[in-house]
Amino acid sequence: MSTPAALRIDFVSDVSCPWCVIGLWSLEAALSQLAGEVNAEIHFQPFELNPDMGAGGENIEEHIARKYGAAPAQFAQSQEMIRARGAQLGFEFDMAKRRRIYNSFDAHRLLHSVAGTDKQRELKRALFKAYFTDGRDVSDHAVLREVAASAGLDAQRTEQILASNEFADEVRAQERLYQAKGIHAVPSVILDDRYLVQGGQPVEVFVQALRQAGREHARAPRSERA
Repeated sequence: MSTPAALRIDFVSDVSCPWCVIGLWSLEAALSQLAGEVNAEIHFQPFELNPDMGAGGENIEEHIARKYGAAPAQFAQSQEMIRARGAQLGFEFDMAKRRRIYNSFDAHRLLHSVAGTDKQRELKRALFKAYFTDGRDVSDHAVLREVAASAGLDAQRTEQILASNEFADEVRAQERLYQAKGIHAVPSVILDDRYLVQGGQPVEVFVQALRQAGREHARAPRSERA
């Protein structure tokens, strides 16, 4: 039996992006379908949709109208589309609870603190649930402490990070890196530093892209593999 291709996946996303949830759940479903064929490590990379968002956040409908010019009917249609796509993938979007949008920088600092570990994925999923399902303020340090604990992060270490500016420079550097690579919308899913899949694509799109990336990875000289 051949060894599955070991792909590196860089998942560039924001905690406050609903299409990033759909993209991640679709990607994970695709990887599950390809178990035994493609083996992958997901690395979550930071992107802020609203880096200048102040304390307390902003009403989500007012924010979308101001930023994108969406009328109330368009906003409602988009929200229902997102809710339905999430439900198909097994994720609950509770639009009645998600009334505001918040700054996500401290959440990204916590995610960076567990980069390269399984806890990063657990924390990412927990942050998505806290915001999109439970409607919680993921810029609030008390909320972040609870979410981090639910994902298995050390409470004392979490407190140290939140009480300081630790990992701020590293997160900013990663954001600049991906912007320099032309990433200006999320989710942006980079497979083996060769293929880019953008948006909350259906599972079958990720299956096709992963298979192609796996074949290319297998053919690449060992020195070129991630």
